[in-house]
Amino acid sequence: MYTSVGAGPGGRRLGQARSVSLAETHNLPETAHVKRLGFSIFCAALIALVSLSSAEGKNGWLSNFKEAQEQAKSSKKLVLVDFTGSDWCGWCIKLDKEVFSTPEFQEYAGKNLVLMEADFPRRKELPSEVKSQNERLAQDLGIQGFPTLVVFDSEGKKLAEFGYEAAVPPNSGKTQATPQAFIARLEQLRKG
Repeated sequence: MYTSVGAGPGGRRLGQARSVSLAETHNLPETAHVKRLGFSIFCAALIALVSLSSAEGKNGWLSNFKEAQEQAKSSKKLVLVDFTGSDWCGWCIKLDKEVFSTPEFQEYAGKNLVLMEADFPRRKELPSEVKSQNERLAQDLGIQGFPTLVVFDSEGKKLAEFGYEAAVPPNSGKTQATPQAFIARLEQLRKG
């Protein structure tokens, strides 16, 4: 701020001092307005980034079934398809937290699996080709609920279909999924 003498927008008489902002003298928007505008642009960019990354599936998970099949065939790995409602299905979110996001599962998956997420979100928009692919897959495989996990061999043959309970240790009295129990189930399938 600096002082200006003269008649101004406030109707002050000549000789009366008044405080004038730099924004007023150079016809610039006030700082608070600029900060709000900058914050709004930042928020919009952040939302766009989150939406874009979520449309691609979880970290390390493909969203294209054909690509997953091709990778499995060339690497001789199983394909694990997770039919999920990632932003609304409580059991799906629980399975992701208790199993899929653990370092133990991620290490196992990196060596033995091609991961594919077939997501059916309610609060985020998927690209139309991913959405229609997921709907076709769910219909072709007769998916009735979430989470449903389908395992294919490297040649595309369906080996198993199961839900959250496959990750709960059998005969343990526990109700929480563990990466160890899920990996043991996948190992049975992998070794035939």
